[in-house]
Amino acid sequence: MADKDLSELTDQELLEEAKKMISFSFTNALFIGFLAGIIIYSVVKSSWGMLTLIPLYFIYKMVNDPKNKRSKDLERLLKERNLK
Repeated sequence: MADKDLSELTDQELLEEAKKMISFSFTNALFIGFLAGIIIYSVVKSSWGMLTLIPLYFIYKMVNDPKNKRSKDLERLLKERNLK
C-alpha cells in the first residue's frame, strides 16, 4: 500500500493509512520533544557544542521526513472525501 498514490486508495484504505500516520506522528512528536529537552538542558548548562548541534540535526531530519509530508497530504484528502 505504500507504493500506491494516496488518491488511488479506497475510503477504507485511507482510514487505515490515517491510523498508521497517527502513531507515526505521535512517535515523531515524542522524539522531537525529547531532543528539544536535551537542547534546553544544554543551553541551561551553558555548553553550546555537539550536545546542542546533534539534536538540532535530528529534529531537522524528522520535520523534513517524506512520511511527514505524506501525512499532510493524507489529511487533505480525508477532508476532501469527508471521512474525518
